[in-house]
Amino acid sequence: MFFAMADDTRRELFQTLIRNGGTSASELARGLPISRQAVGKHLEVLSEARLVRPRRSGREVRYEPQTQTLKEASQWLNTLARQWDRRLDRLANLAESGLHDNPDEEA
Repeated sequence: MFFAMADDTRRELFQTLIRNGGTSASELARGLPISRQAVGKHLEVLSEARLVRPRRSGREVRYEPQTQTLKEASQWLNTLARQWDRRLDRLANLAESGLHDNPDEEA
């Protein structure tokens, strides 16, 4: 998922899909300086990352954003951030207590 969102074009495609809902690769390509085929390849990467879902509507394939994957990643990152905050707080407390143990020593 992070690899897929690391690319500027894929982020722009994803944001467009969120704003507009289901959209075809041809419609998405109209607003970009790249070919419809290149858009299709970017959409394939987004699909493999579970960020978009292709849906066939007759002969047309429309891509719909799947925000659940981003929500899951956000929750994981928030959990990780809280863990690191606790670790850094403990480290700061240890460092501060060490400074108070030897008041005569210079740093």
